[in-house]
Amino acid sequence: MFVGTGSDVGKSIVVTGICRLLKQKGYTPAPFKAQNMSLNSYVTKDGLEIGRAQAVQAEAAGIDCSTNMNPVLLKPSGKNKSQVILHGKPIGDQTARSYFLGNNKQYLFDEVKKAFTSLKNEYSPIVLEGAGSISELNLKHRDIVNLRMAQYADASVYLIADIDRGGVFASVYGSITLLDEEERKLIKGIIINKFRGDITLFEDGKKLLEQLTNVPVLGVIPYAKDIYIEEEDSLGLDEKNKKLSEGKINIAVVLLPFISNFTDFNRLEKDKRVHLFYTRSKEDIKKADIIIIPGSKNTIADMQFLRNSELAQEILLAHEQKKKIVGICGGFQMLGRSISDPHHVENDIQTIPGLGIIPADTIMASEKTTKQCVFHFKENNEVCSGYEIHMGITDFEEQVPLNFIDKKPEGYIKSNCWGTYIHGIFDNSIVVDDLLSGFNTNAPNEVFDYQAYKEENYDKLAQHLEENLDMESIIENLTY
Repeated sequence: MFVGTGSDVGKSIVVTGICRLLKQKGYTPAPFKAQNMSLNSYVTKDGLEIGRAQAVQAEAAGIDCSTNMNPVLLKPSGKNKSQVILHGKPIGDQTARSYFLGNNKQYLFDEVKKAFTSLKNEYSPIVLEGAGSISELNLKHRDIVNLRMAQYADASVYLIADIDRGGVFASVYGSITLLDEEERKLIKGIIINKFRGDITLFEDGKKLLEQLTNVPVLGVIPYAKDIYIEEEDSLGLDEKNKKLSEGKINIAVVLLPFISNFTDFNRLEKDKRVHLFYTRSKEDIKKADIIIIPGSKNTIADMQFLRNSELAQEILLAHEQKKKIVGICGGFQMLGRSISDPHHVENDIQTIPGLGIIPADTIMASEKTTKQCVFHFKENNEVCSGYEIHMGITDFEEQVPLNFIDKKPEGYIKSNCWGTYIHGIFDNSIVVDDLLSGFNTNAPNEVFDYQAYKEENYDKLAQHLEENLDMESIIENLTY
């Protein structure tokens, strides 16, 4: 199990690389995170929802993802409120207080243990990932994802610390010291992540940490900007572009307060013709060549945000100017005339006007649609793939379909504006080329195989870890 001194220390990336490395060495690994909190999710082949990070890790391991890899997913949907997803299906919303301090965690822990046991019967070894810090004393006795899970799994535990943020000695020493004696016995090694500069300068640091903690430092991983792995959650947005760029097609993704599944745009970011950036600036929207309204975990609240920030007015002006405007999932719903939530699935507001660009009305349903899909984009014969995750049902006055799924119409297109419920639509080159058509750019239109690019980077990450971690010790400590 790979745990952390805090959030965003690189646990998910390390687990991804370890999964690929173990696969290369002839093992059949599978990732496991008992409880994840993320607005980036993915749909399994059987139409169930899990955290995007575990889907990425499964891909690195060369296997299909399943809900056993992430039995509990929390999707923030409001202030201190999250939708709780168990075994891929929503079971209701809870406040942070009721979830973390309530009495239902034992039930969830029992379900988590069942998922782990099922996964262990199919794959070996299981590469577990913790969440946040292992030393949150006020929450530790209700924990279902860190050391309590490690004890149940009889896992060897490796503590990851982010040296780039500073305070690495205090965070490592404090994290281990605050554990009880039985928990400390689980810690088999320390991993220092995101090191910049001459790594030999930290030799004395390694020795000091080992003396302080009586735990070996099994590696110092250099900061690697040239390795691309999809981000897990909104923390990754801090690293995204925020400004326009000259000489490329500027695509503005509206940075909604409840933005979800921004991994939809990773493929677009890699296109040499494109400069994609995230913004809440009216001036940026005004200057952008293409505007995308992304998915949302609280569509009505984000529609209110568009109006209150006057971004709605800028989007409507851009539509009048014949700029390309795209809505994905929640963004698709916002393009319509109205959004209603009679069952208060996402919001206490009963109904709200949309942008009114397309003649459609959406009603939030109590049942969530989650499914993978293959489709035909516009009139093209090429088969594309993606997935749906949404609560709403959209009805059209007269539908002009964008896509066809099993010959059934999906989405809507009106001149330069289109919307769809399909996530991952831009992973299909035919869609990207269509979106960028009509623009002049100096960058060549090269064939870009996004899947091959991801596979190449999984291999680069595995090599990076093998060069900088004591994998021999980690493999020696494997439990089956």
